[in-house]
Amino acid sequence: MTEVIFSYPTAAKKLGISEEEYQMIIKFLSREPNFTELSVYSVMWSEHCSYKNSIKYLKKLPKKGSAILAEAGEENAGLVDIGEGWACAFKIESHNHPSAVEPYQGAATGVGGIHRDIFTMGARPIAALNSLRFGNLALEKSRRIIDGVVRGIGGYGNSFGVPTVAGEVYFDDCYNTNPLVNAMSVGLVKVGETLSATASGVGNPVFIVGAATGKDGIHGATFASEDLGADAASKLPSIQVGDPFQEKLLLEATLEAAQIPDVIVGMQDMGAAGIACSTSEMSARGKVGMRIDLDKAPLRQQDMVPFEILLSESQERMLVVVAKGKEQEVMDVFKKWDVNCAQIGEVNNTELLSYYWHGELVAEIPADSLVLGGGAPVYDREFERPTYLNLIEQYHIDNVLEPDTLINYATDLVQLPNICSRAWIYQQYDSMVQINNLTTNKPSDAAVIRIKNQDKALAMTVDCNPYYVYADPLKGTSIAVAEAARNLVCSGAKPLAVTNNLNFGNPYNKEVYYQFVNAIEGMSQACLAFDTPVTGGNVSFYNQSTDGTAVMPTPTIGMIGLVNNIDNHISLSAKKTGQYLLMIGKNRNDISSSQYLIHLRKIKYSPAPYFNLEEEIKIQNAAKELISNKWVKACHDVSEGGLFITLLEMCFENHLGFDIINEEDIRDDAFLFGESQSRIVFAIDHSELFEVENYLQKNKIDYSLLGNTIADDIFFNGENLGNIQQFKDLYESALEKHLGK
Repeated sequence: MTEVIFSYPTAAKKLGISEEEYQMIIKFLSREPNFTELSVYSVMWSEHCSYKNSIKYLKKLPKKGSAILAEAGEENAGLVDIGEGWACAFKIESHNHPSAVEPYQGAATGVGGIHRDIFTMGARPIAALNSLRFGNLALEKSRRIIDGVVRGIGGYGNSFGVPTVAGEVYFDDCYNTNPLVNAMSVGLVKVGETLSATASGVGNPVFIVGAATGKDGIHGATFASEDLGADAASKLPSIQVGDPFQEKLLLEATLEAAQIPDVIVGMQDMGAAGIACSTSEMSARGKVGMRIDLDKAPLRQQDMVPFEILLSESQERMLVVVAKGKEQEVMDVFKKWDVNCAQIGEVNNTELLSYYWHGELVAEIPADSLVLGGGAPVYDREFERPTYLNLIEQYHIDNVLEPDTLINYATDLVQLPNICSRAWIYQQYDSMVQINNLTTNKPSDAAVIRIKNQDKALAMTVDCNPYYVYADPLKGTSIAVAEAARNLVCSGAKPLAVTNNLNFGNPYNKEVYYQFVNAIEGMSQACLAFDTPVTGGNVSFYNQSTDGTAVMPTPTIGMIGLVNNIDNHISLSAKKTGQYLLMIGKNRNDISSSQYLIHLRKIKYSPAPYFNLEEEIKIQNAAKELISNKWVKACHDVSEGGLFITLLEMCFENHLGFDIINEEDIRDDAFLFGESQSRIVFAIDHSELFEVENYLQKNKIDYSLLGNTIADDIFFNGENLGNIQQFKDLYESALEKHLGK
């Protein structure tokens, strides 16, 4: 019998569905879809929801671990056992395109959405982090986006009552059109008291709880799966509007309902694709179906039609499956908190999603056909080595003249946007609410949050140097994992697990896809080496303007670790004059991809800095031992800006200077400003130096005794480069000057 091929309608094309995908839909339905069904497939099969261009490689990431309680993809967020009956839920996600169009709401709803992923698991959020990328600070557009994003993060997070405790910010021309706004949430829950994002139990009622549904965010997932063009402002209806006060009520109501035994069967946040996504994913996980009466959903706008209700991404909403007969108990809790709670359907055994509008069936779709791991398409895109890597191969340090004096470079380096203080940004965030932030008065390389009624603390960080990844996607991504782990170790923690936010250009661009594939390989190698499995995260493709300009590959690593005893939390600040400054790891004749080389010497193309995974692990293990034995008084890793910036940051808090000497056969600019990896600097009292050196020599750890902390002045090889206050003033005021504040 000849197979019938149905025509490819214009509506499908406009919704981003290919001809091949349209034929797939017909096979799943055994008929042509109506517009509502087509709309559901368009969002669920968008890159943002289906990961159709990335899942093949994401599956290669390590996800097994002894502490893992929920593996990647199983629940709304990763879940890690931290001992004493407690677990940590954490996840990072992007809100890049919305933030490009409407910076305040784009960033605000990104914060709200990631917190919901945490508390839908029954966990209380205890900390927020963010990783931000903006364009050239000289552009008015960049300044407008920065102002809106920062206000959005602060406005939502501060009102919601969860501290923003850590983050990173980079500025580069490649982000002029496409800023990156990645938000991370960390929460705590008792083991065994988590909620699952799975529907089950035939006859169990299905509720929508939270805010009323409006027209904001319709086709938001589709919008996030396309390049940004000159018409981006016309996408404004796709941007959601957030209400942190509504979210706070929803949080408290959800956590209270979660404590009622045997009442909540499953729960999922309504993020991208709204009701369509939560009903399909929960049903597919449980291998059940649902009947949903869309007209029973509380609406903010009464002229909405079925496809709009299904696809709306209105914020502060969740889908809840309740045990039959327990409806009133749940409704009473949400009524107490003045939160909408309406039954819109029930679970059945059909494995179909049957959507009704005033009794009329308007769409019927097999749940499994919509979701990642089910019927959603999976592609393996072609890739090829980027041509710019040929330019990188031509680089040699000998072609970069060594400067006669370093004073001017040191002064300029400390004022670079990617080096200077971000205080203007983070001071707009409440970092002290809940009063558990140990780094408020004891700054360290990672944020450290006390676990109440315990001697333990959670350490957390976000890291990615996009210049390294651009220069070498595999090595650069391994470095991102290594630096995240290093920041945790330098704060007194043991790294546990990773969440990631993979920000790339258009996956149909072969060079972009090469970056993505190699970044996954680099992440896999490093996560296996550090025993930090990947618990989940987010892929954000299409961070590329319609003129073909893509962002630098930016695979942001969010990592958590455990400080087994709060007394092991160590500050990055040297305490007094006369302390030795000792560095473990090797200084190298390397200025590759450094901020010094790129921005001060104006050389864009150079390799990623030196990095060896085995060396890195050896250095981090040594640091753990030195810190746990209380032999060191301060600890700070060498990263952007090199050794010079590391030492400045160690000395700023207590107004110290330093006197160091380059006794090695390497260039002075490489010694001070190079960013070769696997280096950590310690401040050590004289009485502890023997123990430290004895340990390092016994374990064959490379180290250098750089010099000492002194009062006020900064000396290098006997030359006075200035005093600490001069550099501190420049460091702290530079960003506001760049922003014209």
